[in-house]
Amino acid sequence: MHPDVYKRSLLWVLAAYIVTLVFCYSPAPSKRDVFHFLPHKQVTLTGRVDGFAVSKKGVRNAAVKVLSVNGFPADGTVYARFKDFEPEWKDTVSVTGKLQQPYGINLLGNFDWRRYLSLKHIFTEIKVSEAFVLKPAPFFLRWIRAVRSDILRVFDASFPPETAGIAGGVLLGERGEFSEALYASFQDSGAIHLLVASGGNVGFVTLITLFICSLAGVGRRKMMLAALFTAGVYTLVAGADAPLVRAYLMTLCACMGYLLGRNSGVFQGLLVSCFAILIFQPAAVFETGFQMSFLAALAIIIGLNNYSPPAAWPRWVRFFAQIFLATLSTQLVLLPVFTNVFYKVSLTGLLSNMILVPLASCVMGLSFAYYVAQLLHLGGLLYWPLWGALGLFKTLVELFASFRFSALPASSWGTGTVVCYYTGLFLLFNLPLKNFVRKIAPYGLAVMILSLAAQYVFRPALTVYLLNEWNRSSAVICTRTGEAFVLGDGIKPDRILRALYKTGVRKADAFLSFTEGKYPDGNVYAEKTVVPFGAVWPEDAFFVGNSRVRVLWGLHETKDGRIWENKGYSGTEEDDVSYCIENSGKEICVGAHAHFVRADNKITRGRLNDTVRVVL
Repeated sequence: MHPDVYKRSLLWVLAAYIVTLVFCYSPAPSKRDVFHFLPHKQVTLTGRVDGFAVSKKGVRNAAVKVLSVNGFPADGTVYARFKDFEPEWKDTVSVTGKLQQPYGINLLGNFDWRRYLSLKHIFTEIKVSEAFVLKPAPFFLRWIRAVRSDILRVFDASFPPETAGIAGGVLLGERGEFSEALYASFQDSGAIHLLVASGGNVGFVTLITLFICSLAGVGRRKMMLAALFTAGVYTLVAGADAPLVRAYLMTLCACMGYLLGRNSGVFQGLLVSCFAILIFQPAAVFETGFQMSFLAALAIIIGLNNYSPPAAWPRWVRFFAQIFLATLSTQLVLLPVFTNVFYKVSLTGLLSNMILVPLASCVMGLSFAYYVAQLLHLGGLLYWPLWGALGLFKTLVELFASFRFSALPASSWGTGTVVCYYTGLFLLFNLPLKNFVRKIAPYGLAVMILSLAAQYVFRPALTVYLLNEWNRSSAVICTRTGEAFVLGDGIKPDRILRALYKTGVRKADAFLSFTEGKYPDGNVYAEKTVVPFGAVWPEDAFFVGNSRVRVLWGLHETKDGRIWENKGYSGTEEDDVSYCIENSGKEICVGAHAHFVRADNKITRGRLNDTVRVVL
């Protein structure tokens, strides 16, 4: 790839726009959003179903683009939960039900459903009691959704549930409901992305259409128009989400570039599609799927252009070499995302994707061909080939996931580490452009060194996270010198583990119990367990690494804000303690059962179903 692509004004405008969104934009309901009708509780709204419905335990859920509420004009989107009604994509419907805020617990490092919906600009849910169609979707869109439903129906009628789910996932991104074991296998093998209709699917449909048209002797212009039409129909049938829209816009730009005799359509298409999506959906910049989709596409474009296999190699060798390069580029560029969001790294992903990506293309082609054959009553010709391909795909996924080091837990990276990594990766991707890299290498190395130094220099002496889930509390404390503490067992261990991962820690140095209970040494989230009224008593002090820990009688707060100590040992469950941790000249005390912290004579309390961060 020529270095001049990095000088394009659109690229720098897009970068500036993304930075502005990251620092200045926060998803919030508009003045006429349905969110403001929450006090009405029971409402009747009209809206357009904005996506294919998802089945969850006997309920059909779908996003509805709101047009009016109780007869008043309104906008925004509501997440509707339908029972005994089938919401159809793009139908205009009347919905009566109870408005409510989405369920949400903001627990550090854990999934928050309310936050997830807000990134899609949805701030309200409705539990539907009555619904009916006001206006059906236009004929073309009804045909699109009928094709999608019929494809999934054919798969469900022909294969067992999990196998049918694989076919639907690979072809349309509709994977159905897998067992937890199979879903975990897809995650651990690094193949979970193959169950999502991605940009690669759009490219595959485009290439197949071009190939068929070329065999039929169709002219170049008509061939391109046919490919764009077919890819557009597939994009709609598969759901038209961000990766598909991005890929289709890229395809559109690439075809226009080809017709105009220019070879810059793909990269330009990536920029245009990214800009278009962020203009209409600014909150998408915070979505993991959006980030992964565009980072992966960018890495593949740069990687394959700069590290293209020699033309002298045999075609089949070049094919697998390109798959290896694409997979490696994707794995490298998505590593920080996987670690910071999923806290897991798949070590077999590079190997598995070299085999599973081509196989997924075969499954996709066979799945569609089988559907067409079923329409012609010739499905028996392709049943066993597709059955074998799906079985092989599932077996390989489970095989790769069974390796001992298929997926390892990983803690989040700090901002400085992420900046350093992507700067180094940019230099690596452009290494074949020797003159270009020689010019920018000094600046890149300076950015890498300064980002890591800033991450350490600006790290607080003490950072405390008060975790609360339905009034059950725990606390996580991180120090500048690298120690980490977990205080209290009010939160479930798996949730505390994710909170630790989010702070950049794999395992805490010590678990500090507030009461005298049965806590086995070496628990799942700490190297050491400290239990009061045994090895330690109030007024004792000890060191954990560079941090000094003092044990106090239990600190409690009355309703009027007065702090009192639960002094005296009775040998019952009512006895408790508090802890003060000192590091780098700063000290913070955590009240009994992690309901509050005291620092510099200031009290900071926990909040229901929230994470409160205190920095010293």
